[in-house]
Amino acid sequence: MTLLSWPIALHFFRMNKRVRQVAILGLYLSVLFSLYLVPLGMYSPCIKEAGTLGPPPSLIGHRGAPMLAPENTVLSFEKAVEVRGAGLETDVMISYDGVPFLMHDSTLRRTTDVDQVFPNRSQQDASMFTWAELQQLNAGEWFLSRDPFGLASSLSETERASIRNQSIPSLAQFLEVAAGSGRLVLFDLRRPPYGHPYNLSYVNTTLQVVRTHINSSQVLWLPPEDRDMVQAVDPELQQTSGEKDSIQNLTDRHIRRLNLHYSSMSQQQISKYWSVNISTNLFVISQPWLYSLAWCAGVQSVTTNSVQLLSHLRKPLFLMTPEEYSLMWILTDVSSTILITAIFVFHWWRERGLPFWSGLRQTHENGPYSKFRTELSDVWSISSVTVCPDPQSSPTSPTPHLPTITEE
Repeated sequence: MTLLSWPIALHFFRMNKRVRQVAILGLYLSVLFSLYLVPLGMYSPCIKEAGTLGPPPSLIGHRGAPMLAPENTVLSFEKAVEVRGAGLETDVMISYDGVPFLMHDSTLRRTTDVDQVFPNRSQQDASMFTWAELQQLNAGEWFLSRDPFGLASSLSETERASIRNQSIPSLAQFLEVAAGSGRLVLFDLRRPPYGHPYNLSYVNTTLQVVRTHINSSQVLWLPPEDRDMVQAVDPELQQTSGEKDSIQNLTDRHIRRLNLHYSSMSQQQISKYWSVNISTNLFVISQPWLYSLAWCAGVQSVTTNSVQLLSHLRKPLFLMTPEEYSLMWILTDVSSTILITAIFVFHWWRERGLPFWSGLRQTHENGPYSKFRTELSDVWSISSVTVCPDPQSSPTSPTPHLPTITEE
């Protein structure tokens, strides 16, 4: 809007009709003053009093470290541990012969070579494969060929060879990585389709593997099915809900953590739940600015694709006190007002043709574009025109001489 003041001021002073002048200036000033006042109505959790910022949210690797290695592979989770992820998130299915394994999609096409190995079954649900069949698939080559995050070119040959060697891991393999590194575990559990041998017992099958391979206190148990049974069998599990509810209902269900999309929670809700020791995990937050807002809002943990990036953030972006914020926008508005006023005064001065001094000679101009005017009277004056008879011509055919022209 400050830059627009230049053409608006120029046209304002060159318009002949008062109505148009008032209309254009009124519209411009109304929008400008509205923008000046916008900061009064803006809110950000990162405008905080000094000393009120809490600790940074812990980072849970979304399917491991999917920017550094193929998602839901052992290598991906090992990378998440290396870059200081506090937890590991994944997705669990049950094979046709009862082995819980890691896979996000309902089919195997996106992250394996099932099209080449089992071309007639590529559209089949992943849980309809036996564990022996799943082990025949490569779960890493796609990462190099598709390069989902544009980082494959920066990998060394050793890293590329390790990626090509990845297979679909079982839940037991995943839990061993988490148990060995002391990381938290969060996973979704997909129910197998109708007709699957473990359609009714998949929760209990998964629970048995969990209790065998990791300390229950490290597990954020998210599956809502059979929650009462799971709580009775293993009360050490951290019951986690994917839905908001009243504090009373959450407490009755032994919920200790919420796992929600970042757009569904406010700072007030996060604070309310935390006051009764119900922590909040938000997903999927991978940008530093969004992580900063979650940090300022008091979130306890976030699920992210970029643990390696967010772990290096030492403080939230845009963090400031209310006084600093007010000073920033007031100085900006004042500077803009001064500059716009100067621009309008300048155009008024030029268009009114007020005198100014150029060297030792006083001149006048009637506007910034007066030098482009082509009227003859503004540039030249004809001092005299003399018509003399030509002795060779007839008396009735006078031929005029060229006029004598002098520069003014």
